[in-house]
Amino acid sequence: MAFTFFFRDHDVLELAVEHLLPEIAGRNRPLIWDAGCATGQEPYTLAIILAERMGPFAYKNMRIIASDLDDTDTFGALVTNAIYPKQEVNRIPEEIRNRYFVPADLPDNLKLVDLVRERVNFKKHNLLTLQPLGDYLSLIICKNVLLHFEQQQRIDVIKMYHASLAPRGLLIFEQTQTLAEELIPLFETVVPNRSIFRKRE
Repeated sequence: MAFTFFFRDHDVLELAVEHLLPEIAGRNRPLIWDAGCATGQEPYTLAIILAERMGPFAYKNMRIIASDLDDTDTFGALVTNAIYPKQEVNRIPEEIRNRYFVPADLPDNLKLVDLVRERVNFKKHNLLTLQPLGDYLSLIICKNVLLHFEQQQRIDVIKMYHASLAPRGLLIFEQTQTLAEELIPLFETVVPNRSIFRKRE
């Protein structure tokens, strides 16, 4: 599902980062997975929020895997190049926009600065293979994807996420997604009404 925009669900991402940072303090190379990243606005929004909240050394060690099924084979190039039309970037607060975007060679487009762009790597991936794109993950974001799956597929994917997360790792869903009863013992709610969960010890 390709519908996305910069700073969508910004409050949810800010809350997740607030709970994430104490858990990854001192960790060598924290890894985040954004599953169903579409054209990249969500993982780059997260990368910008982290840049605002982390010190420069810790931030340079942060990695975000952005994945999508990408049937059209277009998402990978868009995410990797990190070039977006100006009208897509205009909803970002001006101070943030001026700090993290520069003019692109393409007219009326802006490009994310290398510091942010280099934090995000795109991978073409089908979640239904149940093959994770990393282990000991600090945070997994999966929004607007699971609603397209059957109930058992959703359960299997979430179990895969649980196995891939580090202890006390965080998982974010879309607001409409709830945990099936058999999954409730695996996670605890971090923020009520925000679909942010933490892997239980």
